Amino acid sequence: MPELPDVVVYIESLRPRVVGQVLRHVRLASPFVLRSVTPPIREAEGRAVTGVRRIGKRIVLELEDDLFLVVHLMIAGRFRFKDAGAKIPGRLGLAAFDFPTGTLLLTEAGSKKRASLHLVRGAAALQEFERGGLEVLEASPAAFREALLKEGHTLKRALTDPRLFSGIGNAYSDEILHRARLSPLRLTRQLGDEEVARLRAATRDVLTEWTERLRRETGDRFPEKVTAFRDGMAVHGRYGRPCPACGTAVQRIVYAENECNYCPRCQTEGRLLADRALSRLLKDDWPKTVDELEELRPGRSG
Repeated sequence: MPELPDVVVYIESLRPRVVGQVLRHVRLASPFVLRSVTPPIREAEGRAVTGVRRIGKRIVLELEDDLFLVVHLMIAGRFRFKDAGAKIPGRLGLAAFDFPTGTLLLTEAGSKKRASLHLVRGAAALQEFERGGLEVLEASPAAFREALLKEGHTLKRALTDPRLFSGIGNAYSDEILHRARLSPLRLTRQLGDEEVARLRAATRDVLTEWTERLRRETGDRFPEKVTAFRDGMAVHGRYGRPCPACGTAVQRIVYAENECNYCPRCQTEGRLLADRALSRLLKDDWPKTVDELEELRPGRSG
C-alpha cells in the first residue's frame, strides 16, 4: 500500500501536471471503483483543479465549485500519467482522468479490487475521510506520546492505526521499529520515556529520509515504480536476509494478508516472535531464540 512517502511524491508529481488544468472527462472502466453517488461523477468534468493534497493515505484533487475527488489506492492501486487520451489498460485499469496536459490513469493489480474513488462537495463532506491520526512530522513530542499511549496496542498495530498516526502502513512501520530497536509486539503502555522519544525520532527520520529518497529517484518524472518492497530497506520484505545492522537473518510474523518483519538481535533481545502458522505446525519444536534457530541451519553440528 502506498504510504506517506509514496503519497507525498505522487502529490508533488501531480501538482505541476494538473493544478490549473480543466478535468475534461472522467472515464470509468470499473463501475465498482466509484463509491459515491451524489454529486454525480459527471459534475467533476469541466472543472479546473485548484489543488492536490493528502488525507492520511488518500489523495485529494480539489476542484472548482467546492468539489473534491478522493482516491484511496489501498494495497495495489497505482497512478500513471500518460499522454492525453491514453487508453485505460484492459486488465488493470479502473479509471482515467483526462486533462489537456495528459491522462491520469488509476490502475489496480490483483483480483481484489479495493481502490476507491469518491466525489464529494464541501469541506464537511471531505472531513468525513479524516481518521484523526497524528501527522508525525508536524507534531510535538507531547502530541506523539499522547497518540501512542491513547490505546493499549502493540507498537506494530499502533503505528499502522490511522486513528492514531496518519500515513504509516505495514512497510514503514517495520522500518521505524527496526530503527528504534523496538519489538513490534511490545505494548505501547510498557514503554519508558526514553523509548517513546526513540520511537518518535525513528518515525520522523524514516519517513523524512524515504520521502527525500523517493523524490530524488523520481526527479521530474511521474513515479512509476511505487512499491512496498524497496532496495535499501532494513527489514521490510527481507525475510531470511541479513540485517544491515548486525547481520542476523531477518524474521517475520505472518498474519492475515500481511507480514511483520524484524531483526531478533536488534529488536527482541534475540527472542523469536512466534509465527502463528508455524507455531501450530511445529509446536514444541518451534525455536524460541535466534541462537536456537541458528543451530537448525544446514551444516551446523549438534
